[in-house]
Amino acid sequence: MAEDVKDDIILRLEEVSKVYSGIVAVKRANLELRRGAVNVLVGENGAGKSTLMKIIAGVERPTLGRIILDGKPVSFDSPADATAHGIGMIFQELNLFSNLTVAENIFATREITRGVFGIDHKAQVRKANEFLMKLDAGINAESMIEDLPIGQQQLVEIAKAISLNARILIMDEPTSALSAAEVDILFKVIAELKAQGVAIVYISHRLEELMRIGDYITVLRDGQITGQAMVRDIDTKWIVRSMIGSDAKDFARGEGHVIGNEAFRAEDISLPRRTGGLSVDHVSLSVRSGEILGIYGLMGAGRSEFFECVMGRHMHSTGRIFIDGKEVRARDTTRRIKRGLALIPEDRQREGLVQVLSIASNLTLASLGRFVRFFHIRAGEERKAIDEMIRDLSIKAPNPDFEVTSMSGGNQQKVVIGKALMTGPKVLLMDEPSRGIDVGAKADVFRTMRRLAGQGLAILFSTSDLEEVLALSDRIAVLSNGQLVAIFDRKDATEDAIIAASAKGHGHTGKLAS
Repeated sequence: MAEDVKDDIILRLEEVSKVYSGIVAVKRANLELRRGAVNVLVGENGAGKSTLMKIIAGVERPTLGRIILDGKPVSFDSPADATAHGIGMIFQELNLFSNLTVAENIFATREITRGVFGIDHKAQVRKANEFLMKLDAGINAESMIEDLPIGQQQLVEIAKAISLNARILIMDEPTSALSAAEVDILFKVIAELKAQGVAIVYISHRLEELMRIGDYITVLRDGQITGQAMVRDIDTKWIVRSMIGSDAKDFARGEGHVIGNEAFRAEDISLPRRTGGLSVDHVSLSVRSGEILGIYGLMGAGRSEFFECVMGRHMHSTGRIFIDGKEVRARDTTRRIKRGLALIPEDRQREGLVQVLSIASNLTLASLGRFVRFFHIRAGEERKAIDEMIRDLSIKAPNPDFEVTSMSGGNQQKVVIGKALMTGPKVLLMDEPSRGIDVGAKADVFRTMRRLAGQGLAILFSTSDLEEVLALSDRIAVLSNGQLVAIFDRKDATEDAIIAASAKGHGHTGKLAS
């Protein structure tokens, strides 16, 4: 690194290590954060990025090593302690109270008060709306968090962090649920913060994004720093090589697998919005056994809502679904799972996992009935099935009895997939299966999808990533404004055609995918 920027170092980690239950999460890390710059941190899931940031943010204490802030050693006893020193963090997994308003979330634990009159709610709403307008979020500060889609919840998390006036702001996967337009706005805000001298720490798996926003880059692998450079001096191949030891980008594209008969069909699925109109607008499509149908759409296209309707999550939705040609009349989720449907939700933390349970308990949560005999769980059979699933999905779980939150995001995603597969589904719905996981874990998930399709499973997966949908899908359905606007065979699909279709969003095609 150039000598002339040494004076810009606001925080330094020296020989920092963190050990959990005998597992080394971070090993002798040396890291420098610079004022008025975006300090990018990258690495595969489980590389130690989030652990390192939690140490800086006061969530965790280092087992060994020192934190030097403004040239002096410091020790943070809590996140509040780190906040008092000017350090703020946007966590990868959203940290919001769903039963409170946006304003109440932004000012939680540091409410604006009027002396003996208590909390000044009007002032909080006014200030919160100012932060939200900066982000061009289109969110009212008086809205309830539970009423917002995950992308807007992420914007609230960002507004909360900006409101701290932090000198060091850590952003852990801040764009994982944002649309391209929302990402552009976030980057403008980051540029403003840089100009004010804020040190930004930016973690993301989107390599092109890192190249666009970053000034300095640090690469972690297996808890150790394997590369440091100025972003202007490197390219994405250098990042991937430093992360995984090779520059292969594996989407696990499988050719020539057998596609069988229709496994699933949806007819005229509709879901009314609270505010009027339809968030899913008469969508009809089908998928065959052994086929991967990619559902492409931008934020608000209705992809997640369509999956939720299919799973029986919205009792007021209309339309019909068929499995193996037979109509499924059951309206509830439990009986639809029994008929052979399974969903990998977009928000794995809130909807896919029970965080206080072990890896093993999460895996068998939806399929315990398989292991029950005479009111007792056959523990030996259950453990055998758990071990097989961990092996089949290459889940890095040193001990299946550890809490599921002890694992990286990529391995947590594999547990959610494993839980779904243990129900023995015929049709697997995967909502943004690669959200917030790195290139190595993505390749694992995509290989798993190809292998499952090869075994005859029908897969519908939704994504807003063009490269993914083109690489993985046998056919591509494009949703826009809740409508099915086009269906492409893979051989006919191009980026331009898909983007043009997703920009339409008017005039329902009425075409049944078959």
